[in-house]
Amino acid sequence: MTLSRASLASYVDHTLLKPEATPADVDALIAEAHELGAFSICVSPSMLPVEVPEGLAVATVCGFPSGKHHSQIKAAEAALSVAQGADEVDMVIDVAAAIESRFEDVQKDIAAVRAAVPEGKILKVIIESAALSDEAIVGACRAAADAGADFVKTSTGFHPAGGASEHAVRLMRETVGDALGVKASGGVRTADDAIAMINAGASRLGLSGTRGVLDGLDGVQTDDAGDGGY
Repeated sequence: MTLSRASLASYVDHTLLKPEATPADVDALIAEAHELGAFSICVSPSMLPVEVPEGLAVATVCGFPSGKHHSQIKAAEAALSVAQGADEVDMVIDVAAAIESRFEDVQKDIAAVRAAVPEGKILKVIIESAALSDEAIVGACRAAADAGADFVKTSTGFHPAGGASEHAVRLMRETVGDALGVKASGGVRTADDAIAMINAGASRLGLSGTRGVLDGLDGVQTDDAGDGGY
């Protein structure tokens, strides 16, 4: 089964999180996301508020990229982002807590942000999967589910350990089942990469090079032709 360009685009959070990004860069991102049919844009919280065409969601990040922020600060950042028009918030956990199997602390951190992101808004939890063992990936995903998150997400794209992998996405999907979305982000640069992540269980993709991925789609096969807007 061949995944159409439009269907693949519907999985995509078209992303710009470079520290040097300007308002003009964000305007260009919005225009390109609308042209390509992406699900959303994802920008740094300081770039909010933004105006987007109808049908294009607005995502932002929280506690990014290190996750080493007090939970109260993460919650305040998330609340401000929602007040400034964010539909979705991608928060970073304290990765060390997951590495040390302190999953109760991970859950409490996520729950604090969940309390600040009201019903109807989406909370994604970045676990930095490349830095975690399989056991820590499972524990972090369970903590996210127990805290009321809507998605688990592989990576910030800024960690030296790397970004998304098929193995991590598959393990995350097996852990959360159909209850949560799974977002693959970090190092997904080609159509082959994107299809591999979808086949592994991703229901959303974080891409900065969306046009190049879509342009490379021809002839790439997938087992799933569904809508990526989980």
